[in-house]
Amino acid sequence: MSATKDLEQRRRERLRFQLRRKSGGRPRLSVFRSSKHIYAQVIDDAEGRTLAAASSLDTDLKAALKTGADKAAAAAVGKLVAERALAAGVSAVVFDRGAYLYHGRVKALADAAREGGLAF
Repeated sequence: MSATKDLEQRRRERLRFQLRRKSGGRPRLSVFRSSKHIYAQVIDDAEGRTLAAASSLDTDLKAALKTGADKAAAAAVGKLVAERALAAGVSAVVFDRGAYLYHGRVKALADAAREGGLAF
């Protein structure tokens, strides 16, 4: 692995360790950001299953978005994952930003999920 990948992996593991300590049994809202799209999942780590998921590749979002790699797409995905999580009975989550900085698309997704009704 390259030095950059090593640093990202260490950052991701460090963050997940802290989240496990402080989660209090709440599900985790995990974000993955690629160069073309953004993905979000609400994961129950106790059972090891995904409760809700959304991405900029969803058919209803993809038609409405200009591109899947901007803040508008991230906000749309945040609102959609919040709606799906509330429908699944999840209202409080822990935000897992992965190895990404809380800035730009990741922040836009988190803000939209909060506006959609998720508490974190």
